[in-house]
Amino acid sequence: MALRALAVGRKHESWVAEGIARYEKRLKKPFDLSWQLIPHSAREGDAARDEESARLLERLGGKNAADYVILLDERGKAVDSPTLAARLQQPLDSSRNITLIIGGAYGVNPEVHQRADFIWSLSPLVFPHQLVRLILAEQVYRSQEIAGRRPYHHE
Repeated sequence: MALRALAVGRKHESWVAEGIARYEKRLKKPFDLSWQLIPHSAREGDAARDEESARLLERLGGKNAADYVILLDERGKAVDSPTLAARLQQPLDSSRNITLIIGGAYGVNPEVHQRADFIWSLSPLVFPHQLVRLILAEQVYRSQEIAGRRPYHHE
């Protein structure tokens, strides 16, 4: 079982990398998180969205076709941290890998939306992609701690 994040964009900026590393050090299987960065398209608008979406779908194909896919999208469903922990734990308990997707500046096309098992909104606000990566790492760590019934998360 594996947990990976596919993110459209450049490598983590130093302040983001430092924050992500802080949480990654604490993650243990099956919550250990790997990152695969997908390059931005040189195009604009719909053309960029379609090109980046095709790259994302390509990474989901083949051996990863059975992955449980969570798409981060501000128009998705907002959940609290215990609900997210349960959403992550269910596929892991079924020996499924989980892929979390952070799309590009123009979002993702309908094919990626259709492939997603769950569309998750961090907030109705739009955040910079670098910040979303850091929040995602923290929430995966928080989910691990909730699943293990450890005191990091307070109700």
